[in-house]
Amino acid sequence: MRILFVFLTLLNTSFPAFAQEPAALTTDGAWCWFSDPRAIYTKNGNIVTGWVTKSGDIVAASLNVKTADIQQKTLYSKLEIDDHDNPAFLELPDQQILTQYTWHGGSKNGMGVIQHTKSTPGDISSFSEPLVFKPQTPELLEKFKRETYTYANPFILSSESNKIYSFGRWVGFKPNVITSIDNGKTWSDPKVVITSKELNTNNRPYVKYFSDGKSKIHLIFTDGHPNAEPLNSVYYCYYEKGAFWRADDSKIAEMSQLPFHPSDASVIYKATPETGKAWIFDIVINKKGQPVVAYTRYPTNEKHQYYYAVFDGKKWNDHHIIDSGKWFPQTPEDKKEREENYSGGLTIDPLNPSIIYFSHEIDNVFEISKGETKDFGKTWKITPVTRNSTLDNVRPVIPRYKKKSDKNVLLWMQNKKYVHYTDFDTSILWKVLE
Repeated sequence: MRILFVFLTLLNTSFPAFAQEPAALTTDGAWCWFSDPRAIYTKNGNIVTGWVTKSGDIVAASLNVKTADIQQKTLYSKLEIDDHDNPAFLELPDQQILTQYTWHGGSKNGMGVIQHTKSTPGDISSFSEPLVFKPQTPELLEKFKRETYTYANPFILSSESNKIYSFGRWVGFKPNVITSIDNGKTWSDPKVVITSKELNTNNRPYVKYFSDGKSKIHLIFTDGHPNAEPLNSVYYCYYEKGAFWRADDSKIAEMSQLPFHPSDASVIYKATPETGKAWIFDIVINKKGQPVVAYTRYPTNEKHQYYYAVFDGKKWNDHHIIDSGKWFPQTPEDKKEREENYSGGLTIDPLNPSIIYFSHEIDNVFEISKGETKDFGKTWKITPVTRNSTLDNVRPVIPRYKKKSDKNVLLWMQNKKYVHYTDFDTSILWKVLE
């Protein structure tokens, strides 16, 4: 108990490690956790990101980190009030920016993937008008039964002549993939990537992706949603050269053999009733090309535990980071929380995966901390990024494609109100980290 007291005191102590005060990219913006990359560094050093407003507009923004100049453009007015609809971004070889997002599943207002291209490098106002398309075929719909479109995750592989791969939860309520060889002007027919062994159109594996931009796209995923899967486990695979592979480089399936089942991949964490179900937050690769993963376990829905796993070539080194509190949505009085597994969130620094940033509960407020490990996550040095806040700080992210010359910037949501993913009043903050 004495050690725990000292540790908690350390977490609440102020350190002058981060000089710049947080600033607002917007006072009206939210994002979910499964459309990525939601923020990217561009070749000119700017950050491009986007969000959903509380009135349902989809907005893209550019941040010049050196001057703090912010430019914004509304991509789609009043799409729907739902934070699942935040845009994901990809910089193309000619420095154009491709962005994609969706309605949440689909509704009377619309269904499909929405896409824009920014034609003038550095000019956020030059995004094109929205193009809506539905990645499906009659044959795929007949086999997988359900048509729904949520999330978009676009990546480019230079070793495949700059072919673009875009993933989302589409046909069958399952992870799908489409490809483009003309910078997103046209797309291949979709393939279902992962499915339950017995087709269940209510089952939905959740996936986080990371690409090296060259030859590999890494995936971590679950059996489904932790609300629906009492033993939700965490799995890993990667795509390369037309096939999907386990962590030990054994083959799961060729693209032509898709889909595969979660249990066909590498198991990072096998859920048990004692240790709890899980959900996922981030994946990057270290300098050796090994996957580094951040995820959450739930021994109970009110006890959220952050974990960090690194594959060393033979096994997963899987270690507890910290207990983070419970869910962050503000549950109405006398109501049951609808999203009990909404943790504050973790992000891994892609240039230095021994560093993470995470949101956890301190004195009944969600604050951001930095964690640093030198032993694959066995022990952690923890220092504050935010403290003494009056509003919750959640869902931190380090923008992808960071270069050594780029300033280290952290983005996160700050909640004036977050009752549900359709009922929120939130800001997006940013901070340069020393």
